Amino acid sequence: MRHFQKELPDVDEVVMCQVQQIAEMGAYVKLLEYDGAEGMILLSELSRRRIRSIQKLIRVGRNEVVVVLRVDKEKGYIDLSKRRVSPEDVIKCEERFNKSKAVHSILAHVAGKLQRPVESLYEAISWPLDNKYGHAYDAFKLAITEPEKVFEGIEMDEDVQRELQANIARRLTPQPVKIRADIEVTCFGYEGIDAIKKALKDGEALQTESIPIKIKLVAPPLYVLISNSTDKLGGIELMEKAIEKITETIKASGGDINIKMKPKTVSEVEDQELAQLMARVEKENAEVEGDE
Repeated sequence: MRHFQKELPDVDEVVMCQVQQIAEMGAYVKLLEYDGAEGMILLSELSRRRIRSIQKLIRVGRNEVVVVLRVDKEKGYIDLSKRRVSPEDVIKCEERFNKSKAVHSILAHVAGKLQRPVESLYEAISWPLDNKYGHAYDAFKLAITEPEKVFEGIEMDEDVQRELQANIARRLTPQPVKIRADIEVTCFGYEGIDAIKKALKDGEALQTESIPIKIKLVAPPLYVLISNSTDKLGGIELMEKAIEKITETIKASGGDINIKMKPKTVSEVEDQELAQLMARVEKENAEVEGDE
């Protein structure tokens, strides 16, 4: 499927291709964003270094980011280069390609459910939104909260709009992730317990509405910082700041901190393991109190 309104790429455009065949002159590829249009990466354009083995540089079936050198629209020839692509080009192209795949997945699902040709949805919805927002994916993300604004002037019937919005909401609404860090906090001074409480409270105080931070005791001196947020990077960053604040406060009182696990997103399994550990510690504490 063609992701863009134009049929072929422009010269100097960076595109995603898939290697089809390796020959003496170079590699034959198909352009994944241009409905499988054929192109060729010339041998001299594969690498900046001297090529000893073409197989080490490029493999059949693999996706490659390349830049367009020449386009002969009449003959359908497209000459490409891999060696002229910068690392920044690769990141941008992969990002755009992933966005395009997400848009295609949504449109293909809507087309399949309503028995419409997917090409008609590209023409009516995706391409006009590309022109207006830079990429239909960015428009779809905005449509989660502002559908009227995004779809204003886009001609589609109610069935398509309803199904499209349901798919966008289901696939593109950010899902909260669980972020966790484990720390040991100690203070053996006269008011050690109060100093630890104050340090943890100072850390918790940095939480925001969108990134809450809770600190729970596992078993002295081990504490766990937990956050549920749709902002993964922001959550990790804020938790790191909270640990810095705890460190500053506890050290001012003569205490110390040991970071057992830096802030990171945790899986359901790790989450269950923590819950089991806390339940076991709670049970052991209850038994000790019972003995007394």
